[in-house]
Amino acid sequence: MVKVASPLYVNHEEENICIVDDGYMWLQQFPSNSNHAITTTFDRNGNIVYTYIDICLRNGEENDIPYMDDLYLDIVVLPSEKTFLLDEDELEEALQNGEIDQTQYDLAWKETNTLMNLLHNGSFKLLNLAQKHKEILEILKLESEEKDK
Repeated sequence: MVKVASPLYVNHEEENICIVDDGYMWLQQFPSNSNHAITTTFDRNGNIVYTYIDICLRNGEENDIPYMDDLYLDIVVLPSEKTFLLDEDELEEALQNGEIDQTQYDLAWKETNTLMNLLHNGSFKLLNLAQKHKEILEILKLESEEKDK
C-alpha cells in the first residue's frame, strides 16, 4: 500500500492493531490442496503485525488469479503468538440457513482444529514462510524493475 485514505485498525482483546497504512504490505498465500488461505500484514518496516487465516472449502486459480471458497471460520495470529478464533456464529448461521451442508461444516471445524494444534505446537510451517515469501517477491520486483530500465 503506497498511500491510503486512512489507516485501518482491528481490535483483539485490548490490542488495537493497524492492518492498513501507508507503506504496509499484505501477502496472501493460497496453498494447493488445502482448506485455508493466509493473509499476512507487514508494517512499513517489514515487520509482521497481523496474520489472518481463512478456513475455506478450497483454494483455486482462475485466469491466473487465486481465489478461495470461504467457510466462515477465521483464525488471527498476532506476533506475540496469541491466537483468536473468529466467526463461529457465522458458521453456525450458515449451516442453519442451508448456505453450507453438514460435510462443509465438519470440514471447517476439522481444518480449524488441525491448524490451532499446529499453531500451539509452533509447527505450522507455512506461517513461518511468510517472511521468506515476502523477501522472494521483493527480489523478483527489483529484478523486474531492472529489466524495465
